[in-house]
Amino acid sequence: MPKSPHSASPQSAPGADASPPRKRGRPAQDANEGLRRELIEQSARLFREKGYGNTTVRDIAAAAGVHAGSWFYHFKTKQDILQAVIEHGLTVALADIEAIDVDGLPPREAMRQLVRAHLYTLLAPNQDFIPVMLYEWRSLDASAQEHIIALKDRYESIWTRVIERLHASGEWVQPTPVDRLLMFGALNWTAQWYQAGAGISIDALADQAVRFILRTAP
Repeated sequence: MPKSPHSASPQSAPGADASPPRKRGRPAQDANEGLRRELIEQSARLFREKGYGNTTVRDIAAAAGVHAGSWFYHFKTKQDILQAVIEHGLTVALADIEAIDVDGLPPREAMRQLVRAHLYTLLAPNQDFIPVMLYEWRSLDASAQEHIIALKDRYESIWTRVIERLHASGEWVQPTPVDRLLMFGALNWTAQWYQAGAGISIDALADQAVRFILRTAP
């Protein structure tokens, strides 16, 4: 807390304008947050490339360029960082689709925007977070899974609003729970085969995906 202006005069406090020395033992806040973000990003990449079970704490520390002891300042266990990776991916993906005016757009365009955002989350460069969630989230304990499920429910509820509008407009005649599972299954599987620059852009893929989902011409 800053001192009262009456508690010390400039004469009695030489160097009062100088910044106080930073405490030893912990990095500055900006560096601290930067390192945490780097650990999350490198962990996501390694979990996707090697699998959660085959990635060690030493692997993550080496990829981030820190000692293993520094890793434990931010995360107590490897499962903690898996949870952080998945939560980061879902939080960013949720923010992306919440920014879409799904209630103001025509329902088909709203669906296209959702599909496009979902595919960019999966397929854009350095987007390892959601693929990790798809294949590794069951490695989390029950309490962590509950938190992830709550975020997934918020994400899917936005899609539900658009699906209901598509049904009401007649553009998706009779969507069923199985249709929803097949839709997400098909979209998520693109992470296994899509290659940037290999013949189709993400935007064009989104257009084709909507035609496939709705089984109608544009």
